Amino acid sequence: MGYYLMKLLSWLACRFSMKHCNRLGTFLGRLSWAVVPNKRKKMAVDNIIRCLAVDEPEARRIARASWVQFGPMLMEVLRYPELIKDGYIREYVTIEGLEYLQEAIKKKQGGIIATSHSDSWELMGAALAQYGVPLVGVARKQKDGAMDRFINEYRSLVGMHITYTSGVREMFRMIQEGWMIGLITDQDPSLRDGIILDFFNRKTNCFTGPATLARFQNAPIFHGQIMHRPDGGHHIKIYPPIYVEKTDNKKADIEQATQKVMDLLESHIREYPEDWFWLHDRWKSVRSIGLD
Repeated sequence: MGYYLMKLLSWLACRFSMKHCNRLGTFLGRLSWAVVPNKRKKMAVDNIIRCLAVDEPEARRIARASWVQFGPMLMEVLRYPELIKDGYIREYVTIEGLEYLQEAIKKKQGGIIATSHSDSWELMGAALAQYGVPLVGVARKQKDGAMDRFINEYRSLVGMHITYTSGVREMFRMIQEGWMIGLITDQDPSLRDGIILDFFNRKTNCFTGPATLARFQNAPIFHGQIMHRPDGGHHIKIYPPIYVEKTDNKKADIEQATQKVMDLLESHIREYPEDWFWLHDRWKSVRSIGLD
């Protein structure tokens, strides 16, 4: 039933303009802010104050804005069938640095696109695929089977190939075939799977997936972010490739490349603080071992 409800909502969203849907999404985002647990809000505000050195009212504004953007992002996903018509998505989303990906594609060289939960990250994957990037979206399997079916169907609709986080062998194979693997790199992994680095001058447990994949496959990492445009659309920035060294010290190689990715992410967040999802408990694992 949930799947067909989402399809109905998508059909309705496609009957209206993107402008009207974004207004509705913003309204829903603001409305739903009231039900976010106060504990989660306080955690986000405290982290914003600590990371950005702003006062509490500004931190509250940033935290609220980072939540509200979920509404428009949902509307954009629901409107995928319309966004891909007549190349409209290329007007709605512009890309800077696409040539870095195109150069690798011409060489039939696969790679990793490292991004974050910032602005409309779902739309970023859709836009890259519509611009001709052979993209593999790495997804976590949703607990709700209906939602999992819907979101992966719509990701495929816009041209992405979807694999789950457990499909590591498939990722290796597809890099060799020239695909770009899209990985979200900003959440708190388990201490077993992460590495402690500096992020906002704090000890932070960081996801090593991009650097590990890149080192094993001799593939480049492309850091990429999506951000809002003043006219209501979005802009993607792809950074020059990062290559992982392959010395006798595997851990140091991965640490060095991962720190470069985290430095780029920190710089982006400082410039666009409202876009990043601050309500994720980013420092939970290091707090559990007394490092934060």
